[in-house]
Amino acid sequence: MSRKIIVRLLGAAALLVSSAGLAACSDDKAAAAPLSKYKTASTADSSKWSGYTFTIGDNGGDGSRELARITGVFKNAPYKVKFARFTFGPPLVQAAASGDIDLGLVGDVPPITGAAKEYGFKIVGTAHYLDPKLATEDILVPKGSSIKTLKDLKGKKIAIPQGSSAHGLALLALKSVGLTPKDVQISFLDPAAGATAFASGKVDAWSIWNPQAALAVKAGARVLAAGLPPIDQTSIYYVAPSKDLNDPDRKAALTDVFERLAAEFAWGNAHESQFAGAISKEEGISVADAKAVIHTNEFRFAPLTADDIALEQALSEAFFDAGQISKKVDVSQLTANLLPPGFDSTKLDISGSAA
Repeated sequence: MSRKIIVRLLGAAALLVSSAGLAACSDDKAAAAPLSKYKTASTADSSKWSGYTFTIGDNGGDGSRELARITGVFKNAPYKVKFARFTFGPPLVQAAASGDIDLGLVGDVPPITGAAKEYGFKIVGTAHYLDPKLATEDILVPKGSSIKTLKDLKGKKIAIPQGSSAHGLALLALKSVGLTPKDVQISFLDPAAGATAFASGKVDAWSIWNPQAALAVKAGARVLAAGLPPIDQTSIYYVAPSKDLNDPDRKAALTDVFERLAAEFAWGNAHESQFAGAISKEEGISVADAKAVIHTNEFRFAPLTADDIALEQALSEAFFDAGQISKKVDVSQLTANLLPPGFDSTKLDISGSAA
């Protein structure tokens, strides 16, 4: 079976298992929603958009689907929107490449590992954390662990979701103290399996993002290395399939989708209680736990800049040098901004007063 067929099956399976369609335009609760009359700045001809349905990839219960329902931001959109749930980035990138989703949020590593396998997608925008000093992923060790520094990881077993941003954090953290992946025992485990292995003592450390990281710390785990520069980025990326970007009408409509998505997150940033409730519902955690990690879900949406590309390129080269990918990736050839120049979601009018 060809790689292309396998990728399409993987993407389709993720959608069937992890997704439920949201025809946001027809939500019966959206009439009173604060952004139900939201209008983007787009001047594109939307007359051809009525037959479109766009699927947004939700990476780990980020609140996007529930925020869309609460705000009604897609209620008056001239297309339909669905949401697909993924537990981490690599399968989402595969689904974008195969066209099974149209827009999806991932960490800094999945676009690199995806491009190294020649998947047909582009990075189309960024989401920068509002608080760049707040780590959204960490390398953890259990309570009472004898591991005190990154150098102490030599010979130890680390749980890592393969091809994820947490993989990048672990790689750069090891490199920062002169270690390589060969100096440790890496167990590539998805987040759920990693949580079980960490809690049961089958691994010595765990590289993982929030809310899993924050919940583990709450249960007694200790942060060995925080996911902050210079060993991690404070931004994440949106990806879209090349097939959408190569169709001028779908590209224009997808830009409108992206801007509305940015608006719902901007509203969420300004209404933390509702945002926490959305994350609680999607992630299956308590509202109290959601409130504890809410700041790690607060983003500023913007187009990619030269600095973003440079950071991704450096990460790509680190992965190649460490033998984690088999071919070099030119990140500049992997980018295609959808958001207009100067776009900043923190400056959007989220009053819902637009007609």
